[in-house]
Amino acid sequence: LPPRFGLIDDSLERWSKFKASIQQLNVDAPSDVQYKVFFLARHGEGYHNVAEAKYGTKNPQHQLTCPPADPELTPKGEGQADSARAIWKTELQFGLPFPDLYSSPLTRAIRTNQITFRGLFPDDRKTTIVENIREEMGIHTCDKRRTRTEIQQKFPRYLFEDGFTEEDELWKPDVRETWAGIDARARAVLDSLFNGNQHQFVSITTHGGFINAFLRVTKHRHWALPTGGMGHSCGCEGLTGELTLLA
Repeated sequence: LPPRFGLIDDSLERWSKFKASIQQLNVDAPSDVQYKVFFLARHGEGYHNVAEAKYGTKNPQHQLTCPPADPELTPKGEGQADSARAIWKTELQFGLPFPDLYSSPLTRAIRTNQITFRGLFPDDRKTTIVENIREEMGIHTCDKRRTRTEIQQKFPRYLFEDGFTEEDELWKPDVRETWAGIDARARAVLDSLFNGNQHQFVSITTHGGFINAFLRVTKHRHWALPTGGMGHSCGCEGLTGELTLLA
């Protein structure tokens, strides 16, 4: 994780100046254009990542050692989330606006979000779980989510987006999602956040596949994040649905 989330300015007023710049962009923008800052966090290391590193994705042993569905974070993964929390805690003290929070419904992402923002909430704000923020789906059992009831019981402080189903209706045991499919999901998430969210700063705790899709649909250069990694970008979108990344 880079210091200051990669912000070059290291002055004491760095985030107040950055926030003012984003606000000015919105003031100067046409009525059908708005700007937002996205913090994209990849979940910490999960037990499936350990299995994949040892056996490879296509090796049957990977599936045999992967939990039936939705694996937990490893101790290393929890430590990675703690490291992210330390940076958030520091930068919030320097004026970084607390973001609107969203998470994948998979346990490794929710747990990463939970650790990252533990004790940092300035108000009664809660993270919203969004179906489309999840990893590429199909075949791999580690990408099948729990039921809504199980997620609610495990993470009672979390909110669900409207229409979140009880069962995982998207994961298929014999079909792997294409790039076109996950790109469409990323676009739908962006459209929703620009059309129905007034916050200028947004944090999304998600997966490598979704982050890659986010970058593709925004025409951003490829940026590989390791488990527990995070990057931020500023984007603008007009009513035409075209989105441009500025950083």
